[in-house]
Amino acid sequence: MKEQILFSLKSLYRESMDIKGYIFGEGEKSVCIVGSMRGNEVQQTYICSRLIHTLKKTEERGEIGKGKSIMVIPSLNTYSINIGKRFWPTDNTDINRMFPGYGLGETTQRIAAGVFESIQGYKYGIQFASFYIPGKFLPHVKIMQTEYMDAETAKLFALPYVVIRNPRPYDTTTLNYNWQIWNTKAFSLYAKQTNAIDVSDAEYMENSVLTFLHKIGAIEGEERLFGASVVVNDSSFVSVHAKKGGFFLSELNDSGFVREGEKLAVIVDPLSGEVSEKIFAPCKGRLYYSFPSSMTHQGTLLFRIIPD
Repeated sequence: MKEQILFSLKSLYRESMDIKGYIFGEGEKSVCIVGSMRGNEVQQTYICSRLIHTLKKTEERGEIGKGKSIMVIPSLNTYSINIGKRFWPTDNTDINRMFPGYGLGETTQRIAAGVFESIQGYKYGIQFASFYIPGKFLPHVKIMQTEYMDAETAKLFALPYVVIRNPRPYDTTTLNYNWQIWNTKAFSLYAKQTNAIDVSDAEYMENSVLTFLHKIGAIEGEERLFGASVVVNDSSFVSVHAKKGGFFLSELNDSGFVREGEKLAVIVDPLSGEVSEKIFAPCKGRLYYSFPSSMTHQGTLLFRIIPD
């Protein structure tokens, strides 16, 4: 294992923020794996730390693919992680809305530019991403709808779903989109959690990446996951929003599957204690997203369902 500083940001009042990459094997730039860009992406950082630990042992056993090189970057934003702030501490900007970056620009633009220069040229790019609002997700791999996307390769992660997203204007400044424009096959992986560690979920996502690495010949040994992925477009998802605000009490089953008309939750008036709304599944399908908080506002996204 080689440790390399990809970008360093000096600070007046604390030690420099060094963005480190951990490199395994030698040869062609095969796979680059990027962890957290936001300060609350604890699970994403944890998964990458597990991968570094596992790949170190894999390399010691001589099981990195011949002529293959793998790099893992656990975090691009340790300053925000240290204070538990989602975006960049001083100006609240999002590093994952700054790619491909600008070396003479604002701080987050310079971070994006410095890192992107180091991770160009990899055949495959994997990012552990998070959603713009908190919640629990069905683990999946997401790809942007571009002429460079590769849904068949995305199936090699052996996750339940490959979700295709039609890019919006702000998506053009994300790592995933720019990786694709610069000829890297890019995949965003979403775990169940973001701001808390779920060990079983982290193990599952780690095994998904190791399965992918095995199938493309980047590592040797046994596959960790088996299963066929279903390709879906996120424009087909059914969203359920709150019509009332109040206490949010989920009544979900543990299977992740819902039936049309099944009661999913109730909203209770926080002053009177009366049930102000009952939430029912509008269709049969697989639960993709669920709201995590005990209090909701009118219009809040509560559930997203992949229709059956």
